[in-house]
Amino acid sequence: MYGYNGKILRVNLTDRSIKTEALDEAKARKYIGGRGLGTKMMMDEVDPSVDALSPANKLMIVTGPLTGTATPTGGRYMAVTKSPLTGTIASSNSGGYFGAELKFAGWDAIVFEGKASAPVYLNVVDDKVELLDAGKLWGKVLSETTDALEQAHGDKARILAIGPAGERLSLLAAIMNDRWRAAGRSGVGAVMGSKNLKAVVVKGSGKVAVADEAALKEAFAVCMKKIKDNGVTGTGLPTYGTAVLVNIINENGVFPTNNFQESVFDKAEEISGEALAEKYLKKKDPCFRCPIACGRYCEVDDIKGGGPEYETIWAFGGDCGVSSLKDVIKANYWCNEYGIDTISAGATLAAAMELYQKGLVKKTEFGDGPELKFGNADSIVEWTKRMGAGTGFGAKLAKGSYRLCESYGVPELSMTVKKQELPAYDPRGIMGHGVQYATSNRGGCHVRGYMISPEILGLPEKLDRLETAGKPGWVKIFQDFTASIDSVGLCLFTSFAMGADDYAALYNAVCGTKITGADFVTSGERIWNIEKQYNLAAGIGPDQDTLPPRLLEEPVPAGPSKGRVHPLSQMLPEYYSLRGWDAKGIPTKGKLSELGL
Repeated sequence: MYGYNGKILRVNLTDRSIKTEALDEAKARKYIGGRGLGTKMMMDEVDPSVDALSPANKLMIVTGPLTGTATPTGGRYMAVTKSPLTGTIASSNSGGYFGAELKFAGWDAIVFEGKASAPVYLNVVDDKVELLDAGKLWGKVLSETTDALEQAHGDKARILAIGPAGERLSLLAAIMNDRWRAAGRSGVGAVMGSKNLKAVVVKGSGKVAVADEAALKEAFAVCMKKIKDNGVTGTGLPTYGTAVLVNIINENGVFPTNNFQESVFDKAEEISGEALAEKYLKKKDPCFRCPIACGRYCEVDDIKGGGPEYETIWAFGGDCGVSSLKDVIKANYWCNEYGIDTISAGATLAAAMELYQKGLVKKTEFGDGPELKFGNADSIVEWTKRMGAGTGFGAKLAKGSYRLCESYGVPELSMTVKKQELPAYDPRGIMGHGVQYATSNRGGCHVRGYMISPEILGLPEKLDRLETAGKPGWVKIFQDFTASIDSVGLCLFTSFAMGADDYAALYNAVCGTKITGADFVTSGERIWNIEKQYNLAAGIGPDQDTLPPRLLEEPVPAGPSKGRVHPLSQMLPEYYSLRGWDAKGIPTKGKLSELGL
């Protein structure tokens, strides 16, 4: 096979059996790889009603056909499982170098089943695969874990691991790789921890077979020119990283502040990408074969490491009312060390701050920790550590903002969709993005259909962010398009510059196929619908396609979006209709048949 290695590694942690299986080529072509293939495998193998933290759940590390190839940003992999945070299908994306190394070792995916009786890690050197004791690694933070495994297996080994948060089954736990890259959202790290699986070490000596090297070289050149010529991928992201968005989003009046109570942060400039570059940035930190190089490597005091990204800066900054970039960087560092999703972590702290602001959380509950109040920079660092360690009030925080707020009788103060914390954009001022939030198949998420691109950045064309007409159609296209990009193994950021025909050309050159751009997007629609089927079977009904009450009922108090709420109920019927679903938001038999489902 071209693009695919044709092999899946199946590891049963309960009986320690390790098997090689042939990749189902027809299934791979139909669902592409990565997110799509992983979801299909979950649907085939795992009861959607399963307890996400039970041995019956499975964890799949799945690459795409372009992962490890000479394509722009071809280093992505997906962690696919059932989410313990949301109960939905989880497919968390990560970059770095691990995904490419797994392909070089000859594998398209690893499927983990069951639960080990004691902590273990998997060591993969091409076809040689073994489970090894991880007892001495259990409890270690990411840097200690990575250092120890590199010492044991060489510094050229690529390492995926969880931190103490995953071991303790924190619902915010991430799977980390290459030290500070994260498959961050939906609590996938807790699933790994529930299986007593600490890490995966991979070293590969092979290469991915390509059908037409000349065609790939030509398609690569076209795509690279588009990426370099594009203002976002060629200038903005390389210069300031994703934090280039801080001032842009704030100036549009959609930068959530103080747990979405406001939409403009008057100190945004102090935590902007420009400020980061001026004060703390030491170098760019690109992923495998990435010409964009949005990753940042920063140093502050005695702390150094990857990040922070825009979402992280917002979550610990504006959402918590904190303007100290130094402390945001430190909080990001501890998220990386403990293995925590930075978006959910910061947003959960913001929710706790509002609970304290309203007198629902008492000062005594903080013990000897700092007050969790808006603007208190010390609190975001200390409580991130305690969240990761699961100590004191930190144990409540480790469950996420929905369960935290619910425990105080006010779940509506949790800014979540399907129990997953919303990212850094207030949908009251971005109509299409609000529909995307509400309908996302994995809960609150910005990268399931990044409507910020047309509504704020003007790519591929500028849309009025406050206009509702036509937006449901845009949301559907972006969601389907994104599903295919996640599955093929490339970074979503390439879509700022590349179109469906470009991805099809790369896929055809690598895999020896003749799909069109329209075919590429249709594959994404198929993936979106099977995710919806999984969620429905898991009990996640259309009633959860909604936004927090605050965003539907409380007008933005000030700024460019002043007076706005999100008119979701007016927009959902059109979205469902365009998807070919019934009025209740259920895929029809006709639509499923059309997509081969």
